[in-house]
Amino acid sequence: MTPVHFSFSSAFILGLMGLAFHRTHLLSALLCLEGMMLSLFIALALWTLHFESTGFSTAPMLLLAFSACEASTGLALLVATARTHGTDRLQNLNLLQC
Repeated sequence: MTPVHFSFSSAFILGLMGLAFHRTHLLSALLCLEGMMLSLFIALALWTLHFESTGFSTAPMLLLAFSACEASTGLALLVATARTHGTDRLQNLNLLQC
């Protein structure tokens, strides 16, 4: 395993572990998701550069566009829950409560 492959794999795993084990606030969960998407973007961009394929050159930009949409949706949900519930703690959110 090359050091570059190890660093991007460990960045993705750290984001996944942060999302799985440290879910106290919605903002920390969103930051872990963004870290995972950023490591996937850089790994996919380096993969297309490594193989010098022009067919897959749009894949990193498509992933980046989806990541931006995910970030904007997450921030909108963060603002909405902070306004309605007064906090962004995930333990206080109840989906069955109106």
